Amino acid sequence: MFYGEYAHIIDRKGRIILPAKFRQIVKEKGIKKFYLTRGLDKCLFLFTEEEWRIQEEKFKSRSFTHPDARRFNRLYFSGAQEVIPDAQGRILIPQYLKAFAELKKEIVIIGVSNRIEIWSKLLWKEFYENSRPYFEETAERILEQ
Repeated sequence: MFYGEYAHIIDRKGRIILPAKFRQIVKEKGIKKFYLTRGLDKCLFLFTEEEWRIQEEKFKSRSFTHPDARRFNRLYFSGAQEVIPDAQGRILIPQYLKAFAELKKEIVIIGVSNRIEIWSKLLWKEFYENSRPYFEETAERILEQ
């Protein structure tokens, strides 16, 4: 559903605007609400409400008696914030999530199919440059499974 890479900025009020292509999808599908939380690799994950419920069920099904499941769920869900885009498609990023993802002014918003990721421009560049040489090798490993 969400695809592509877009350079954006955080405005002085701490808001980002969703890329125009994403706003069009939101409008077409009647999406009203998202959930924003800590992601992996120091980015933020933004899920539609529908996708959030799917992910939530997966994580809730993990036994709370398992220390790794408890740790992950605590960090993941405590960081979650319900967000509703305004009429211009802007969402407010809470300070604690900006700090987690090291977001400054320049950011990159990427579509990763069922979720949107929000990255610091610097961290995205670093991740991309470090990962790109292994793209084919990684594809072969995961697609063979």
